[in-house]
Amino acid sequence: MTEFRVPLPADLRARVLAASADARPPGRGLPEVPAIPPAEAFRRAADALADLLAGLQPGQWRRPVLRDLDVQELTGHLIGVERDIQRALAGEVGVADADHVASTQPTALAQAGVPPEVTRTAWRAAVEETLELVAHRVQDRAPVAVHGMRLPVGPLLVVRAFELWTHENDVRRAVGLPQRAPEPPVLQLMTALAVQALPHGMQRAGQGSATLDLHLVLTGAGGGTWDLRLGPDGGTGGSIPEVVIVAEGGAFCRLVANRASPRDVVLQVSGAASAASAVLAGAAALALD
Repeated sequence: MTEFRVPLPADLRARVLAASADARPPGRGLPEVPAIPPAEAFRRAADALADLLAGLQPGQWRRPVLRDLDVQELTGHLIGVERDIQRALAGEVGVADADHVASTQPTALAQAGVPPEVTRTAWRAAVEETLELVAHRVQDRAPVAVHGMRLPVGPLLVVRAFELWTHENDVRRAVGLPQRAPEPPVLQLMTALAVQALPHGMQRAGQGSATLDLHLVLTGAGGGTWDLRLGPDGGTGGSIPEVVIVAEGGAFCRLVANRASPRDVVLQVSGAASAASAVLAGAAALALD
């Protein structure tokens, strides 16, 4: 039997890739996650923490949770953070480089002996005040200087959502409740900001002197794909990355929050082991606590 082979069209590969890109832009997962503004992400994170605190029993407020703080004092820490954010929004320079922990510690410790409901109500009122202050400034690109950060209002609110989610899970761990993953639209903002901040984290971790190309894939709703050049040069990564890291998006955010180590997270890593370690150390160095 004679076998006939028909040659494929020369442009077939280009046509398939173009059709795929039209169906789904590179670096974005399906189904699409609806975009929300940073203020909404902050509010959703605050609502989730508020619901958790409202359901605590009196004795659970005394549970040790983080550093030397119990749950009530940690809530006081968050009151202090909101107050510093509000001072920064007002242009006060005293909070620009204040330490995130030391600056809020007096407010945290002041909750000792206060009825928990008073602390919870004061924190929620502080959140609402912050939201009122930023209502007309979310498009403002001028940096707000607070706790060593220089960020426009939008990214700053994502940082705040990130912290509230992190501390919500700190409280959940302290009282024996399961961890909660961020809602996909909130996670989408968190992962994008964390990836953007990776070069800063690597500098903080003492890993920013050498240039390396990273291909980072964060799976699940709210994830994405990034090609990055980390180090002094910065910018977009090259076509052949030195290291490829694949992780679930929420797990990566736990690394960024310094609530999980690389040993605790399912990671797929290829390329130079030292480069991967540098990237993961840079991610963990972004945590404020």
